[in-house]
Amino acid sequence: MAPYTILVTDDDQDIRDGIEIYLKNEGYNVLKAANGVEALEQLLEHEIHLIILDIMMPELDGIQTTFKIREERNIPIIMLSAKVEDSDKIHGLSVGADDYVTKPFHPLELMARVKSQLRRYVKLGTYNEQQGKVTVGGLSLDTDAKELLLDGEPIKLTKIEYNITELLLTNVGRVFSISEIYERVWNEPAYNADNIVAVHIRKIREKIEVDPKNPRYLKVVWGIGYKIEKT
Repeated sequence: MAPYTILVTDDDQDIRDGIEIYLKNEGYNVLKAANGVEALEQLLEHEIHLIILDIMMPELDGIQTTFKIREERNIPIIMLSAKVEDSDKIHGLSVGADDYVTKPFHPLELMARVKSQLRRYVKLGTYNEQQGKVTVGGLSLDTDAKELLLDGEPIKLTKIEYNITELLLTNVGRVFSISEIYERVWNEPAYNADNIVAVHIRKIREKIEVDPKNPRYLKVVWGIGYKIEKT
């Protein structure tokens, strides 16, 4: 396939240009943005496989940008920040970042983290050269055809079941709270959504799991929510 495209987002031009040099030396295509607004515009215009994203930026910071990206995409995000407190690192990772590098950093360390995230992204099936397709283990989702296959066999899902499955599969490994699942799928505020979501999760498990009581794919994270497990 063509080289991966990486988006470098930082309000410091020297940092953007410096990272670009190392990425191009590794054979990557590079796009650059000075803030979160520009980053989101680049995502609309280009196919991007990984984002290097500074936290402290004008107009739209890295945390807010990550929130917006994670509404629709599961692209790997490596956050950059001069902050060293554990709480800042945890905050960045909790909103959906995949890795975190503290400034100042050694460029070769950043390159190693980029390679690691891209390997994981491709190996786990969250990226597929065929647009609109996600594969995790024996599950294969075609978002264009709205079809789910299990070991090559089509699985019949209701509209709600499909929408929940698509949400989780296109964000493999990410935990969604019950309220977030309900609001994303039903498009309305989540009032007393626990039982409603749980019923649909149980039905999905019955269709995609060999042993629904010991699921391979659709996992519960107690006290938080649900996710599709990376297999």
